[in-house]
Amino acid sequence: MTETLEAQIGRLLHERKLRLALAESCTGGLIGNRITDVPGSSEFFWGSIVAYAYEAKAALLGVSWDTLNQRGAVSRETVMEMARGTRQAMKTDIGVSVSGIAGPGGGTDEKPVGTTWIGLAAGDGEWSKLHRFSGDRGQNKAAAADAALQLLLDYLEGRLEKETT
Repeated sequence: MTETLEAQIGRLLHERKLRLALAESCTGGLIGNRITDVPGSSEFFWGSIVAYAYEAKAALLGVSWDTLNQRGAVSRETVMEMARGTRQAMKTDIGVSVSGIAGPGGGTDEKPVGTTWIGLAAGDGEWSKLHRFSGDRGQNKAAAADAALQLLLDYLEGRLEKETT
């Protein structure tokens, strides 16, 4: 049987004694749910902030109102501020964030339904990735959770190139 993404992540976080915090928007806690499915996750998982509204992103994660008003909730800038914010709020080694348009409504020509940004902030750098999923609401949320976990696993396995901003 293949080890799940979250089990692989849990093993690596445990081995390296790293702590993880999440900032979730469109996934509504799905990523945290999957991480806590791993036995012993309280050792490396500090928690998750589910910040759906702009006000929550600003108040709980320190996302700037300028970023939200100029770039929107579904943007590289916002997910990076979310990742930094959760990492700082929970004093962890790694912060992972996700914000997207799950559907069925809410999309625009520029950001259609399924548009999702994932961010990761750690002591040695920051990374982000844009995805465009094409499922229904539940499928888009599940795909976003998978993609966030995959980005985290890629980071832990040293497979991400440094981003330039």
